[in-house]
Amino acid sequence: MSRITRALCALALLCAPLSSPLAAGGAVVHQAETSLEAALDGLQAAILERGLYINNVLDLGEMFARTGADLGFTEPVYGEARSVEFCSAVLSREMMREDPTRIVNCPFVVSLYTLPGDPATVHAAYRAVPAELQVASPVMREVAELLDALARAALAW
Repeated sequence: MSRITRALCALALLCAPLSSPLAAGGAVVHQAETSLEAALDGLQAAILERGLYINNVLDLGEMFARTGADLGFTEPVYGEARSVEFCSAVLSREMMREDPTRIVNCPFVVSLYTLPGDPATVHAAYRAVPAELQVASPVMREVAELLDALARAALAW
């Protein structure tokens, strides 16, 4: 690698944003100063506005608090946490027709959570659709765009 190439790589790293919506573990995470209830209302409204069906709203914060206590864990994982499961019959059918193993992507889920000690910052997270899959599959690009739009709409509510 030439000095110029190394210098350009170093410059690119220095200019990269300090926080990225892509978190470790294959999740995309956005955050904003709001309340979890407002973000949950926004997420549900955004899902319904698109004609999608909400299957379930899971109170994961309560579940982790309860099971943590049962297992002897005293440190809370979340301040609050909810996951919203929803479905798009059209997108689900198209993505599974392309590849039946994509059944693992259904239902779609967007999770909202706060961290202990920071109730004013809500995180909106969903499973990332790998970039190469978005390039190879128009329907998976559409799924990724839908999830991102919903996460952002929840935080903008």
